[in-house]
Amino acid sequence: MQVLSSRDISPLQAWLGSLVAGILVIVGGVVAFPRTVYDGFIWRYFWGPVHADAASASCAVRPPGQGTELLYSSGACAERIAEGAIVGEPGYTLVSTIGYMVVLVYMLVGVYFLIQRLDLQPYSEFFFALVPFMLFGGALRVVEDATDAAVDAGVEPAISYPLNTLLISPIIYWTTFAIVLGALLIAKVLQRRGVSTTYHYPLGAMGITAVLLTVGHLTNLALTRDYVALYPMVLVTVLVLASLIAAAVYLGAERYAPHVNGGTGLVGLVVVWGHAVDGVANVLASDWTHVFGIDLTYGSKHVFNRFIVDLTGQLQPAWLTAAVGDSWPFLVVKVLVATAIVALFDEEFVDESPRYSIMLLVAIVAVGLGPGTRDVLRVTFGI
Repeated sequence: MQVLSSRDISPLQAWLGSLVAGILVIVGGVVAFPRTVYDGFIWRYFWGPVHADAASASCAVRPPGQGTELLYSSGACAERIAEGAIVGEPGYTLVSTIGYMVVLVYMLVGVYFLIQRLDLQPYSEFFFALVPFMLFGGALRVVEDATDAAVDAGVEPAISYPLNTLLISPIIYWTTFAIVLGALLIAKVLQRRGVSTTYHYPLGAMGITAVLLTVGHLTNLALTRDYVALYPMVLVTVLVLASLIAAAVYLGAERYAPHVNGGTGLVGLVVVWGHAVDGVANVLASDWTHVFGIDLTYGSKHVFNRFIVDLTGQLQPAWLTAAVGDSWPFLVVKVLVATAIVALFDEEFVDESPRYSIMLLVAIVAVGLGPGTRDVLRVTFGI
């Protein structure tokens, strides 16, 4: 900070400068070493998996100087991998997961400056106004799942490649962010012009509207198309169980460990609830779809989730796996980690760094509630 001050450079200017420099380095590397930097790294771990997912392919292959080849057989993909070809498969790898985490942390700094510039107090109200948009992001991802279902059914999808890549993880996070930013700017204009006494009411209303329109679109598909079904009890079950778990954790902390909720209050309750939704949805999708008469098999693309499921399958007795499945520890881990994170945001930390605190809490909820909403709606609509 002293170096920045001596050169009369603000933290925002330093962040923007580092962003531009980083982009230039990446572009320069792609131009100078396209096969190594773009094909072997950027395409293999980031764009290739998105392209394969958008095309409903088993994998995408990047032959030297030949563009992209899509394969629709896992066996064919395995052969190309064995040959040493550059292959991108739908889902996340350890490299891409770490890469996305680094980008997320870096961009959070930019969001911090944005919050500071727009004056979004009271911050707790800002947090609650953003919750509908987290639900919207997950629901929007299911629209792309419905597009894949249309392709599988031999029906021309409403959104095709490359436009549908905007609705695929992790690009959908940028899509949702752009929509949220637009809604936020509109809400601030309404506040400044006296149309609303505060910005968070119109912001929250726009988020709720976006969720209802998206879920309404999916419901319409379920009622008018054969490739989308409707299992409303899945949604009810996940929301009820997640709410009960979050309430039990919150009330238990209030009684036996009040310091856990001391800094966050009801914001902490939403944090736990968001990750409980993700955990319950994963367990239900992995092991309990048969209870609802759903003849589909779901699996996770996330490295952490797969690791927990695989480890549980190895350590857990076979009879217990047959009875309750092997994904239930994911729910336990999600709730425990979320509760521990909430406890870290004590009153002193939140009071000293309110903007930083709320920014982190928004990100923490988003990475749980967004994917959780996608999972529960995907099963709800049988996609």
